[in-house]
Amino acid sequence: MANVKVKAESKSNGGGMVSLFIIAACVFVGVLIWKFIMGAEGNFEGGNPETGHPINTLGQVYKGGFIVPILLGMLLMVLVFSIERFIVISKAAGKGNLDKFMADVQKSIKAGNIDEAIVSCDNQKGSVANAIKSALVKYQDVKKEGLTSEEASETIHKEIEEVTSLEMPMLEKNMTIISSLVSLGTLGGLLGTVSGMIKAFGALASAGTPDQAALATGISEALINTATGISTSILAIIAYNLFTSKIDDLTYSIDEAGTTIVNTYRHFRGSLKQ
Repeated sequence: MANVKVKAESKSNGGGMVSLFIIAACVFVGVLIWKFIMGAEGNFEGGNPETGHPINTLGQVYKGGFIVPILLGMLLMVLVFSIERFIVISKAAGKGNLDKFMADVQKSIKAGNIDEAIVSCDNQKGSVANAIKSALVKYQDVKKEGLTSEEASETIHKEIEEVTSLEMPMLEKNMTIISSLVSLGTLGGLLGTVSGMIKAFGALASAGTPDQAALATGISEALINTATGISTSILAIIAYNLFTSKIDDLTYSIDEAGTTIVNTYRHFRGSLKQ
């Protein structure tokens, strides 16, 4: 068990470096998209991104200012980490349908066919199947030892907790990043909004006739940053809630199977007393 924990910690540290690399890469790609795609000469009148008027949506977003590439990077982070979490969580659920697997396993356990349930776990694979298989193996051990119902219950639950503590944290990895992007997207958009409004009010405060072009540019920058920041937050909220729900379902499946195993053992002990 100690070796497994050391490997888990090593994998966690390595995963942290990968996450940092992904964050840096997303920001870098966001800057490239903003500079070379949105800021392309063909998106502006006269071919000048700095002084030309934007002629399409890409040019308008480019005029959103220096906050836009950062917001684009955050948007890319949400997409990348969401895809990564989807793959990991789908793998944790196993190869087949999880609901069907749970129904078959519980049916086998209640019927006393523990070996059949273990075979189902081997076929299903994934974090849930691994945790249930460990509990089933422990069930066979306590059954041979002839432990009381209370002792068996404690032993089986402890086994499930140990396996879950190793399996489930991998599912929650990077979820903190996605949840942080909910707030960061909104705050980044707000920062861009404030920056744009400062420019707009600066144009109004200029001596003589207000610079209408500068005023329009400032308001446009504010609205573009607001829209980009809100879009990032919306996607992050949807992804976070979706994956949290899936993780809760996996955890519930493990707990439900553990309860079924314990109840089966109690029924077994009760039959011996009769």
